[in-house]
Formats: sequence, C-alpha cells, structure tokens
Amino acid sequence: MEQPTESSPGEGSEIILDDSRFDVSRKVLLTDGFMTWFIKFGGVMVVAAVIGIFVFITSQVLPLFKGASVELDAATTTTEALPKGNYLGIAADEWMEKPLAIRDDGKFIYSDLVTGEVLESEFDFLEGDKMTALRIESGEDLIVAGTESGQVHLIEFSYSPTFKDGVRTVNEDLNLAFTGEFNGPVTKVSCGQSGDSRLIAVLTETEEGPHLELDLVQRKKSLISAGDWKEVGKTDLTETLRSDVAVQEILVTNRADAVLVVFENGEIDYHFRSGSGLNTELRQTFQPFADLNEKKIKNADFLLGDVSLVLTSPEGVNRLFSLYRSEEEPTRMFHQTKEFPALPDTPAFYSPSFRNKAFLTGTSNTATLRYATTETIRWESELPWEVTHALISRKSDSLLFLTEDRHFVRVPVDDPHPEAGIKAFFGKQLYEGSSEAKYEWQSTGGSDDFEAKLSLIPLIFGTLKGTFYAMLFAVPIALFGAIYTAEFLDPKNKVFIKPAMEVMASLPSVVLGFLAALWLAPMIEDRVPSVLCIVVLVPLGAFLFGMLWSRQPRNIKKYVREGYEFLYFAPIMLILLFLGWQMGPLVESLIFTVKDPNTGERVGDFARWWPSITGTAYEQRNSLVVGFMMGFAVIPIVFTIAEDSLSNVPDTLRTGSLALGASRWQTAWRIVLPTASAGILSAIMIGLGRAVGETMIVVMATGNTPIMEWNIFSGMRTLSANIAVELPEAPHHGTLYRTLFLGAVVLFLMTFLVNTIAEVLRQHLREKYKTV
Repeated sequence: MEQPTESSPGEGSEIILDDSRFDVSRKVLLTDGFMTWFIKFGGVMVVAAVIGIFVFITSQVLPLFKGASVELDAATTTTEALPKGNYLGIAADEWMEKPLAIRDDGKFIYSDLVTGEVLESEFDFLEGDKMTALRIESGEDLIVAGTESGQVHLIEFSYSPTFKDGVRTVNEDLNLAFTGEFNGPVTKVSCGQSGDSRLIAVLTETEEGPHLELDLVQRKKSLISAGDWKEVGKTDLTETLRSDVAVQEILVTNRADAVLVVFENGEIDYHFRSGSGLNTELRQTFQPFADLNEKKIKNADFLLGDVSLVLTSPEGVNRLFSLYRSEEEPTRMFHQTKEFPALPDTPAFYSPSFRNKAFLTGTSNTATLRYATTETIRWESELPWEVTHALISRKSDSLLFLTEDRHFVRVPVDDPHPEAGIKAFFGKQLYEGSSEAKYEWQSTGGSDDFEAKLSLIPLIFGTLKGTFYAMLFAVPIALFGAIYTAEFLDPKNKVFIKPAMEVMASLPSVVLGFLAALWLAPMIEDRVPSVLCIVVLVPLGAFLFGMLWSRQPRNIKKYVREGYEFLYFAPIMLILLFLGWQMGPLVESLIFTVKDPNTGERVGDFARWWPSITGTAYEQRNSLVVGFMMGFAVIPIVFTIAEDSLSNVPDTLRTGSLALGASRWQTAWRIVLPTASAGILSAIMIGLGRAVGETMIVVMATGNTPIMEWNIFSGMRTLSANIAVELPEAPHHGTLYRTLFLGAVVLFLMTFLVNTIAEVLRQHLREKYKTV
C-alpha cells in the first residue's frame, strides 16, 4: 500500500506519514481490558455486599414476627397415673422434670417425667387435721394451706440438681416455714411476700359468719441464717365483707401491699396496705363484667408483677384490668385495659408466665397462650386430653398439664419473642401504669417483672427531629456559601476555601460530639437569648450590607476589587456577633422574664420562661446543640457538591445573561441556580443521608431520651444512636437484639426512600433544564 505524502512548503522534500503510530501496544490493551473487568467486578461485588448486608439484617429480624410453636406431638406423658384423689393444685421445678401435685388430703405427690416414677412425699403437716383451703404461689416457691382447725401453714418447696456417676438427679424439698392460728375453719387463703415480710389473707367460717383477717409475719436475717418467720400482728377486715354475698377468692400481691377480695356476685374489693404495718384502706370496689348478663367471675389472678389482673367470666369472656392513676383519681385504681377473644367454654385453668406478660388459660379441652401487652393470641389449639390444671415453665420453654386421668403431660414451647409484633413496634400500646395508649421505647427496667416497651416510633421521630434541625442550620449556610464562592468570590481564593471545607469534613464525629457535650452545650445553656440575637443580627446585617453596597456608585466600588467584598463585611460580621452576644442578657431581662418565688419580682431567666410559656422542658443537651454541631458536620458535604454543580454551569449562560443587562445576583439566582438545581438537590440529599445516619454526635450531645416532641430545647434518641447505646447490652438473639436490627432495617429503608425520591426529583430537574 502506498503511503500518502505531503510536500513541505519552501522545501522540495516529502514527509511520509506512517499509520503504525496509531497502533496500541498489547500491554496497554491487556491493562485496559483487565481494568474494565476489574471495575465491573468491583461494582458487582459492592452491590452484592449491600444486598448481603440487607439479607443478613432481615434474617435477624424475621423471627420477631413468628408466633409461638407448641409441639403437641412431642409431648412427654407420665407412664404411671397419680394415685386417685382430688388434686387442688400443681407446682414444678424450673426444668419441668419433677412436677408436684397436691391432693385435698394434704398429700404431696411427685411424678418424675424422666424415669416415669410416681413418688408420694413423706412430708406431713396436717397431723390428723383436714385441709380446707390451698393457694400455690409458684413465683415465691410457696404453698399456703388452710385447715379445718383454723391453722394456716406456709410451706416452702424447692428443687436442686445433683450429679452422681454422670447421672443428673432432681431432688425435691419441702419445709414448713410458719404456722398461724385463726378462729374457725379456713375457707380461703392467700399470701404475698415482699423482702422479709409476708402478708397472709385468711377467710374463716365462724359462728358469727365469715371472718377476714390479715396476718403479717416477718423474719430477721443474720450472717449465718435466714431466720425464722414470726407473727408481727393481725388486722380484721370483716366489716368490709357482704352479709349476703359469699367470698369466691382472695388475692395478695407479691409486694404484700394489697389484698383483693373477689365476691361471688362479680364484685372485687381492692384493699391497699400502706407503710410497713397493717394500716389498710378500701380504695376501690369494681365489677369487671358489669356490662354482661352474667356478672360472675370464674377465674381471677395476677400477671407477672401483680399490677394487672386477668379475669375470665363463666362464659369465657377474658379481660385485663391494670392499676393506673387517671386525672380524676388521687391514687392508682384498677381499670380495664385489654379484652381478648372469648374462650369457647368455661375456663378450667390459668397460669401466668414467670418471665414476661404472657399467660396460659383454656377450657378442659382447649388451651391458649396469650400475651397481655400486645393483646395477641400467641397460640391456641384443642387438646387431646381433658385438663384440670396447667402451668407455664419458669423458662417459658414448656407447658405442663395435669389431665383428668391424673397424668402429667409436658409440651415443648418455642416462643422466644412474645413481646414483638407489628403492633408492638409501630402501634400505640396501653402499657401497665399508663392511662392512655402511646408510643414508648424502654427496653429494660429495674425488676424482673418489667414490661418491655419496644415502639420504634419515638426513635424514628427522634431521627427525623435531629435531621430537621441539623439541615435547618446547615442547608442555608452551605448553599449561600456555595453560591457566593462559585459566583462572586475571586477564583484565586477558591484554592483556600475548598481545602478548608475538606478539613471540616474530615473531623471525626466523636470529636464534634465531645465538643458539643462538654463545650457548646454548657456555653449556650444560659445564653440562648444571645444566640437568638446573633441569629437575627448576622443575616439582617449581611442583607443590609449587600443592599447598601449594591446601591453605591461606581466611583466608590472601583476601590474594591470584584470578589473581595467579603473583606469589608468580615469585620462588620464580627462586630454583629459581639453585639448579639452582649445583647442577650439585656433582651432576656426585657422579654424572657418570670416571677422570682423568693422576691416576687420579675427576673430574666429564659430557662424558666420557656417551660412556663410552652409547657415543655428546657434541657442543657437539646436539639439546638445537636442542630449546630451536626449541621457543622453536614455543611462541608452540601457546600462541596453544590459548589461543584454551580461551577460546572457553562460560562456562556452567565455571559449571555450579563450581556442582556442582568446583574450578577440576578444571573446567579435566575440562570445559574436553576441550571445547577439537580446537583444542588443531590448535595442536599447526600447531606440529609449524613444527618440521618449520624451516631456519635447525637449520643453525646443529647439526653438520649426517646420522647416525641418538636421542642427545640429537649433532646431525642435516634435509630442509629439507639443501636450504638443498646446493642452492647442486648442478649444475643434476644428480642432486644433483633429489635435493634429491625431499627437498622428501618434506617436502611428510610435512607433508601430518601435517595429514591432524590433521584426521581434530580432526573425531573435534569429533564426540565436540559434545553439550556
């Protein structure tokens, strides 16, 4: 092939052009191909990693929404039936291996579910007497028995495992702790224990009629022994009984501070014991089923904690009454808080959980496991046996039934998260002690009977609140700064602004949180009026300076180089900052005044004025502090991306606008800003994502209280901060542990939703302004 030639002017020589100079070396082609595939592989791996993280988090969350699993087919039944007789109650060890049944003749019968043996205890407390009343307080490992002769016996039962030759054996023990004397045969009895005090409620039948007494027994512990239980005193409540209505049941709380007397007409008397003595008052009389035709009560017993009362009518209507104080009542009273679906027939048994607010109830041939807080049925089924008594294990991992044919049946249960559910996480709940349903987060408490409150709504609200105040502070400063830098500042000064912003962005959030908690919050705690003055004076001063400067004649403006006007405004801004800070106390004394309770005079005190006017709290670590410091972390992100978007607008648009007579500000506002709007929106959304996911600043600069109010002077708790604070203490695979992962899913979805909306708006703006 002939090579093209070209004659050089002025010379007769020819230049030969060789196409081989355009050939690319094999090394470059291999490198280019490798990097192309490497980048694609990296992108795919990033997407796979994000999907993998989401799948893992979701897998941790899904068990929260499963119901209870009760395996009736895997039930363990004793091979040998209990001896014939009338069994009044049952108890069991924590492993459900050696349950105990108590017969009306005072015999204690143990049934070993491992070996199948049935053992009759030699323990005899009646000594020829006849048992006429029985109450088993399983939560206190206590059996309370009343006799025909008027005696009340407190019997403590316990279990202990022993190991011999590799074989584990559960050993039982019964101990007669106290015997009290009363007048007449005992018909009803109950007992509650608080520390080293036990309150016994006893109903006896005397010649004058029913007689109700309270007996207080106590013990004094020593270094070497627990001490013996001794009677301290008695009090008579017979006057509160009805002459024409019999007593059906007596209940004493586990704090030994209240006695409930259930009458056969469906009424309940609530007696409260105050102090350490026997001073009692009748606080309330109520009828749980007053709205029904059949007002009687079939079953009445407490939930764990003895703050709520589970009641069932003979027709199976199941209601929950809890103690709380309404606005009209001076003390806590019982009110109906929940109602469950009715049982199909007359209730035959009831057992509360030892670990949470669940309870087991049912008829002779059906059983249902229910959870009080969420008002849900965890499990319900017909039973293949006729049941007389039932019990939930102490670990809530099995159910124990005593059948009509006197066999013990142990059924395994898997319900690790009964307090979870859509309603628990995102719905209003009526918690114990509360007069109204509300959203609340309180994962732990100071006692075993604590009711977990796991609503995510306060955390979502706190996340939105913190983000709102941070963006309210950051967006105006960042956007106006970006507009000024891109449109008005001398280009030579940009080399200093950009690195400064990058330094701001590089500051660790833990450092910003530390500064917010230990420096900023104490500094502005008593100087909020000064902050308000600065917020008003600085923008107003900037506006007036710009307006006056724009109206100056050219013979004055010529002395200031274009793009250096800020040098003249900087000292003015410093003066305004100083004046605003100094004016704060004066403004406070003139406007934010309250009456001094000591002198009766009006004094300036914003910290007391704000609660008196708004009815909301004023706290040192509040949303204002978070807004300032988190906004400081967001400003560099929004500024950098927005400034790049503004700077990338073609200069032809600017020069065309200026040539048509528009001012620099008009050009920036009406031409440059709309053209760069897609990039500016991206900047704001990325800043929003930074604020939503912020953790350390919120952890350190707020009170971390999960409250729901827009008050700028109160704190909040965000989803991310909640995960950071609670995850180290959450039991692995427990409800709290998985709920924190659910919070992570919600945070992920919030960020995804924001980014999706931002992308849709960005594409819309690009389409709208693509013609320019």
